Amino acid sequence: MKTKILFWLLPAILFAGCAAGRPEIALETEKLVLGEVVNGEVVARDVTVYNRGASPLSVEALVTTCGCTSATLEPMTIPPGGSGVLHIEFDSGAHGPDLIGELLRQVIIVSDDPERPEVVLNIEANVLPRIPR
Repeated sequence: MKTKILFWLLPAILFAGCAAGRPEIALETEKLVLGEVVNGEVVARDVTVYNRGASPLSVEALVTTCGCTSATLEPMTIPPGGSGVLHIEFDSGAHGPDLIGELLRQVIIVSDDPERPEVVLNIEANVLPRIPR
């Protein structure tokens, strides 16, 4: 009987130990609403990236879905229990003066978190026409 219990408990204990040593990414928010932005304005925002895991989180890449959006993260390796700052810039005039209306852009954070290797931050903006001078 003891052998059967040990047979079933041993893998559970081993897997629990492995899970405890992993990085775990979390974002302050996964939806950034910029609101109304006049075409031509550059809007910058910061979002906190957390490591809620027990080992360092390594961010391998930051991918944006459009050239009008840029993203940097400091630091790219976040210690257990630590955080970093994801700096985002959205250039509402990057596509010229005719692009207006509601837009959705994304920043994809690629990391070594085994549960969530890619986390998507959605960025929403309503681009308004330029004000004539």
